[in-house]
Amino acid sequence: MTLLKSEPDPSQLVEDVRLLTTEARRQTVAAVNIELTALYWRIGKRIRTEVLRTERAAYGEKILATLSRQLVAEFGRGYAEKNLRRLIQFAEAFADEQTVATLWRQLSWSHFRELLPLERTFQREFSLKSAD
Repeated sequence: MTLLKSEPDPSQLVEDVRLLTTEARRQTVAAVNIELTALYWRIGKRIRTEVLRTERAAYGEKILATLSRQLVAEFGRGYAEKNLRRLIQFAEAFADEQTVATLWRQLSWSHFRELLPLERTFQREFSLKSAD
């Protein structure tokens, strides 16, 4: 007895490739968001600890402006002084790297930006729990 092999269904193949592509794109976006959020936190932490919180704080503002100009020239407007201040605020609001590392796997940079204006830690924590 010979089993006849049926012809592959082209529409099923298209659907399978579509699903594979969609999932790969979703995973890529998630990975990029994690890396960008980690980068932003590390930049904010570095500026905060090395420039603004030392005895050099008096001229830290000038350093921040100079840093911004140089980074904008190389990487674009995402490094404008206002954005660098936001990164510093991010590192201040979420000071513990272990805690923020857990969160940046669940939240995008856009989510963190929404939380930054909340002044008190318990407000941010409540917002995070409400999002679950």
